[in-house]
Parts: sequence; C-alpha cells; structure tokens
Amino acid sequence: MRTGSQDGITRRRLLGGGAAGVFLARAAASEKSKVVVARDAALRAAGGSPDSSRVLKMLDRGMQSFYACDSPLDAWKKVVRPGEVIGLKVNCLSGRGAATSLVLVEAICERLQQAGIPQKDIVIWDRLNSDLERAGYRVASRTDRIRCVGNDAAGYDTDLAVYGSAGSLLSNTLVKTCDAVINLPVLKDHGIVGVTLALKNLFGAIHNPNKYHTNAGDPYIADVNMFPVVRRKMRLTICDAITAQYEGGPSYMPQWSWPYNGLIVARDPVALDYTGWQILEGKRAEKGMKPLRELRREPRYIATAADARRGLGTNDPRLIDLVEV
Repeated sequence: MRTGSQDGITRRRLLGGGAAGVFLARAAASEKSKVVVARDAALRAAGGSPDSSRVLKMLDRGMQSFYACDSPLDAWKKVVRPGEVIGLKVNCLSGRGAATSLVLVEAICERLQQAGIPQKDIVIWDRLNSDLERAGYRVASRTDRIRCVGNDAAGYDTDLAVYGSAGSLLSNTLVKTCDAVINLPVLKDHGIVGVTLALKNLFGAIHNPNKYHTNAGDPYIADVNMFPVVRRKMRLTICDAITAQYEGGPSYMPQWSWPYNGLIVARDPVALDYTGWQILEGKRAEKGMKPLRELRREPRYIATAADARRGLGTNDPRLIDLVEV
C-alpha cells in the first residue's frame, strides 16, 4: 500500500490483473469514490473475439462488486427503475475496433430487461447514425423495441446549455427522451486531449465538440459535464476496456491496441478517468513511450473537473477506493 499522490494506484497491480483487490491509502475524508476494475484473462474466444458469456460474467462481477450485491439483478435494480427510459451513450467515432463493444451493450441490455426495463425503454445513442453503423450497430427508430439513433437523426434541443467556457445545444435523446443515462466510453488515447474516457464521451451529446479541443480540452471537457441535465441524468459509467488503445486515438490504431480484457465501473467520472489515464500511462511506459505530459497533452481537464468550483469527482488517488475483481 502506497500513499504518495502518484503512487496511490499501484501500476504493477493494475496492469497485472491479479484477482486480489487493490485498496488505496485511507484518507481523512469520510467517503471515497469507488472504482471497480473487472478483468478476465480468458475473455477472448478462438479467433480473438470476446466471448459473450464471459463478457456477461465479467460485467456481473463488476456490478456486484461495485454495488456490494449478491446477484447482478440486485445490482442493476440500484441503477434503474421500471418506468424510466434508459439511454446507453456509446462511443462509435472510430468505427469497429475502438468503439463500444456490441457484445458489452448486448449484455447490458439483457440485464436491464431483467431489472424491469422493457426493450421500448432502452435507447442506444451517439452523435451520428453513420458512426453507429460503422461500429456495427443497426440504427432503429421503432418505439416498441430497443432504439438505436444518432443525434443527427434525433436532433438537438433549442435551448443553449451554458457553463463556464462551454455553450452548446444538447442532444434531444439526452434532454427529451432519456430519464437516465449509462455512459459507455472506451479506454483509449486521444491525440489532442490525452485520453477519451467518461468525461470526454459527453462531447457526443453536444452539437459543437469541434470548438472544445484547444488547450488539450481544458476546461471545456469539464465544463460540458457541468451542464445541469448532464449532471442530473448520468447514472453510471461502465468503461469498455476489452480492447484498449494507448496511442494514436481516437481513431482505431491496431498497432497501439492491446487486449486489456476488462471493464471499469464507477459513478464518479473523474475517478474513473484518473484510473483509466494511469492504466494508459502504464502501458505507454511499458512500451518505452513518453508520458502524455512530455507530449503536451496531459489530460489536465481531469483535475479541472475535480476542482473546488466544479466538484464533479476526485482525482486524488488517496480518495479513490480501487478494487480489482
């Protein structure tokens, strides 16, 4: 157990994938942000594709550990309630290879239905129909089954959301359709803002993300996550770390991807982003690559999201309860 500000998450254990839990030094604060990393070294079926049954079991372990429940159904009942419309915010910009896994989304949809959310109340969404289709999703708008839609088809709200440096129109799917959203980013590098995880995935909910990449996305990414409807409706983040990418993102670059075979579960998006960032930095170090700070794309927006003004979560490893299962 370590207590330094950069050593609270033990890199060797986090990358090694041991089954034992990793716990950070206890801090004076009465409550810590829990982050669960679930992994399965045998996740890949013959040919390298994730095995759907093992993905489901890995998801169950992560959810049961995060919510301290004896069954996956009990865990999901802490996330959603019958009568709610649940949005699944996927990340499909990169197309197949670095998009939110279809196998993972199918597993989540299965558990949502078992928790009392019918197909008609599940919406898979991202920025563009074409992005969804390139990632292997089937765009569907029928309201009696699971919907899958891009913001270009659903449209944007006409009221401008404003906080700090950010002013944007928000997706109608977020504002008008969904009661709650489960954020499903991918564990990957970003060539401008450093990493693209939970916080950055909300750029897929606004009409003008191209305006917010200067200064490595700081403070714009944090400020988009401060929009009241985003704060109110984001219920949980499950980061797809089945195939992770440590360089060349957000486009899919297989030469810099590796089978991490995991999921990262958290309610605190800042703690999740800090954890994912350290995983990617660890892999970069393993490959002899420079840290993001030396490349002038350290994701400073993570610290901004945690500052006293915004308070979106914590990036202090002493206040992150990191558990591996």
